[in-house]
Amino acid sequence: METKQLGNSDLQLTPLGIGAWAMGGAGWAFAWSDQDDNQSIAAIHAALDAGMNWIDTAAVYGLGHSEEVVAKALADRSNKPYVFTKCARVWDENRQIGKRLKADSIRRECEDSLRRLKVDTIDLYQIHWPEPDEDVEEGWGTLAKLKEEGKVRWIGVSNFNAEQLCRAQKIAPLTSLQPPYSLIRREVETEVLPFCAVHNVGVIAYSPMGSGLLTGTMTRERVENLPEDDWRRRGPQFQEPLLTRNLKIADKLKEIAERHNRSAGEAALAWALANSVVTGAIVGVRNAEQVNGVIGGMEFRLSAEELAEVESFFQKVAE
Repeated sequence: METKQLGNSDLQLTPLGIGAWAMGGAGWAFAWSDQDDNQSIAAIHAALDAGMNWIDTAAVYGLGHSEEVVAKALADRSNKPYVFTKCARVWDENRQIGKRLKADSIRRECEDSLRRLKVDTIDLYQIHWPEPDEDVEEGWGTLAKLKEEGKVRWIGVSNFNAEQLCRAQKIAPLTSLQPPYSLIRREVETEVLPFCAVHNVGVIAYSPMGSGLLTGTMTRERVENLPEDDWRRRGPQFQEPLLTRNLKIADKLKEIAERHNRSAGEAALAWALANSVVTGAIVGVRNAEQVNGVIGGMEFRLSAEELAEVESFFQKVAE
């Protein structure tokens, strides 16, 4: 299986990795509604059996629950994947989420993640959000110390802008950035991805299928009937005026994918991976069957002509 080095690390990633956001289940602010743990575990096993070699979670997903599910899924696996998680989001006894980048909080969060994941070292530890902004330096400096102490192997960030990346880089080398990146979320192309290219920062794209919008199976009716506790009901990409544009883009990807007997989701993944700065893309899967709909994205690539066709269509509907 083709792999790609993640930034300055020794991690060799497959093009796709397992996303465990939805595996956190219901009952927290950014849930994807109810999720069966057994189905989550089956999805992880199916993805690993299909060749993916990394999994990305976060402490806040399900307020610790996603990390616990990942640990259960990997308990009896001999071919363990790289495990990535994140800090900088904490919660209280009322399940209210707070933003923290102070050293003592990050150290506590790291120990909690190690315990929940049942690992001695986290392969990639990431600042989830650069908030509060004034504490970015303290937070990043703490991750650098955790790396020196062997608690984590490599360190990265998520959702940072170019200015914040520059500030962090002055303290310690960045291994990776995890930004939202898809055909419907392209903000990072202007400044962030060029920064990563110049400074050898690996890029792990999250939501490359637009949180389901680009899978070819999302419809206006499905969006209207999303559960009340599914965060996507409140997401701007799932509301007008963007929803109509996004569904048109999904239809275009589906049209191109069908020429190759592929899914629209696999075409969306191929589009994101076509950017040479991108190391790998996260695919959120909630059951083993969903793995079958995306696994072709490990190898399927769009031709230069198809990429140009997609770009032309995007510009037309973005007007």
